[in-house]
Formats: sequence, C-alpha cells, structure tokens
Amino acid sequence: MLKRSSYSGDPLREMQRLHSEVNRVFQSALPSGPANFPPMNVYATADGVAITSELPGVAEDELEISVHRDTLTLTGERKDPVDSEESSEKSFHRRERGRGHFSRTLSLPFPVDSESVEANLKDGVLHLSLQRPESDKPKRIQVKRG
Repeated sequence: MLKRSSYSGDPLREMQRLHSEVNRVFQSALPSGPANFPPMNVYATADGVAITSELPGVAEDELEISVHRDTLTLTGERKDPVDSEESSEKSFHRRERGRGHFSRTLSLPFPVDSESVEANLKDGVLHLSLQRPESDKPKRIQVKRG
C-alpha cells in the first residue's frame, strides 16, 4: 500500500512548512541563550541612526566603538566579578551571565558621519547617536511643468 504524502498542493504553504521545519531542527541543535552579545536595537530615521545596547557590568573604559561608512563595530570585555581578590573564596552555585571579550559588527541602513557619533553609557545601557551626512540624505526633486 502506498503512503500518501503530506503535500498540500499549495507551493507557498509547502515552502512555509519547510522553512518552519528547518528552523525547528536548527533551533534544537543550537545551545540555548542569546545568539549575540550584547543585544542591540537599531532605530533609523532619515537623519540618522540611534542604537541601544545592554551592557551590564561593562565599564566605559572597557568599550571600543568604531564606525566606518555603514558599519559599526562594538568591542569590549565584561569581567568576572568572582576574579577579584575579595571574592576568591566564593564558588558558583549557578552561572548564567557571560563574561570575557565580545565583538559585534552591524551593517547600518546607510553611511553615517563618523565625526558626529555620540556615545553614552548609563545604567548598563549604551546609547549611540549616529548622524547621516547631508550629502547622503534623500533629496526631494521638484517637478516643473512644461
């Protein structure tokens, strides 16, 4: 007896099903936890880009931020508080926060002016403001009659 296939006859539905199945297989094969550290949110307007990044336990002097055209790189280190001398007798019961060196490189939606980047670290959240150069901003073209 032939076993009937689960093909629905709708190619788009089949592609979505296949996509979901492949994602499920890869998700189960990967370790749990955040895929990228530090997590970042990127907000774009016509004038520039605003980025926030959660960096608990990272000091300003442990961060390096570089911008080149439409690429931002954030590099740093989150040190382990247990490595300090005053906590040498402590041992972990549970350890979920990562430590060590990290690096993230993001492609921005357009080139930015590297001379006007502003960075502020407050309460463990990095706030970046990157301005789009005037020469790269979209220009409205007036259509003339005639």
